[in-house]
Amino acid sequence: MSKFTEYIGSQFGNPRGVLGKVCCLLMNIINKEMYKRTVSLISISSNANSLDIGYGNGYFLKQLYKTHRPNMYGIDISEDIQKQASKRNSLADGAGKLHLTVGDCCYLPYDNNYFDVVTSINTIYFWNDTVKGLSEINRVLKPRGSFFNVVYTKEWLQKLSYTKKGFRFFEKNDFLSMGKQAGFSDIKIQEIVKNKSFVVIFSSSEDKL
Repeated sequence: MSKFTEYIGSQFGNPRGVLGKVCCLLMNIINKEMYKRTVSLISISSNANSLDIGYGNGYFLKQLYKTHRPNMYGIDISEDIQKQASKRNSLADGAGKLHLTVGDCCYLPYDNNYFDVVTSINTIYFWNDTVKGLSEINRVLKPRGSFFNVVYTKEWLQKLSYTKKGFRFFEKNDFLSMGKQAGFSDIKIQEIVKNKSFVVIFSSSEDKL
C-alpha cells in the first residue's frame, strides 16, 4: 500500500485540512443510503436528546434535524471540522439545538442516562477501545434508549485499497459479543444493502441505573 493511499485511509478516521473536507464530501455521497435508513429508523420527539459520534461535516445531523428536530449533540475526534458542521447546521444552531464538541467516544463528556438515541455511521472501525466506547454509549443512554451503529461489512471493506491500515474489521457476531460485554440488554441487526452494509441497534436496559 502506498503512503498516499494510507494517508487517504487515515482521513476517513480523522478528517483534517483541505483533503479532510474532500473526504467528508465523498463520505456524504457514499453513505447517503445509510443516512436515509438511520433517520427512518429513529423515532423521537423534538424534546429528545440525540448524540452523533463522528459527525464529520454535519451532513447526517442536518438530515436528522429536518425530520425530528431533536436537541442534537455531536462528538468528533477531528478539530478541523467542527466549524464546518456548525455552519451546515446553522438552523439548528440558531435554535439553540446544536451542541458539537471535539473528543473521544471512549470518554464521553456527558451525564449518565442523558440521551434518547445515539448514532454512529462508519466510525467504529477507528475507536481505540471498542468495548469501552460501547460501554460509554450505554452509560449515557437513557433506559430503553437506542444506539444505531451503521457499518459496512468486513468483506466489502477489505476490497478497498485504503482500508489496509487503520481500520478494524468486524463480523456481525462481533457486535453481538461486544454489545453484551458493554451491558446492552438487546441487540438487533438489520441489513441496509445486501452483502454491503447493515445497522446494529443496541438497546439499553429498562431498569439500568
